[in-house]
Amino acid sequence: MHPFRAAVENRDADAIEALLAEEVVFTSPVAFKPYAGKAITAAILRGVLRVFEDFRYVREIADPDGRDHAFVFTATVGGREIQGCDFLHFDEEGRIDDFTVMVRPLSAAQALSEAMGAQFERISREAAGA
Repeated sequence: MHPFRAAVENRDADAIEALLAEEVVFTSPVAFKPYAGKAITAAILRGVLRVFEDFRYVREIADPDGRDHAFVFTATVGGREIQGCDFLHFDEEGRIDDFTVMVRPLSAAQALSEAMGAQFERISREAAGA
């Protein structure tokens, strides 16, 4: 099992953060502008761990050189079933330098947006304290 998948499935926020490059760029499925940097990305991912219920990866797809991965997942947020995919690119040192999330259906994406919006003050404080 890929170390990122293991960290997420074990809900190990420290292990997830350790896999992030300092210059990681996180592209959210519900925000217009990407977030740059390890501190904010780690804080967002901790927020996601708080709002997703019944999270599980159902498929993992990787390119032959191991630098690009797609992790397909299902979860529940705000009473809505959500399907999504984490698209990750890894730098030469094996750290995530690009992290893009896509989700469906629209009603679940809206529930995710609301749940993460409610978390964003805490996420901002966590990122500032890093």
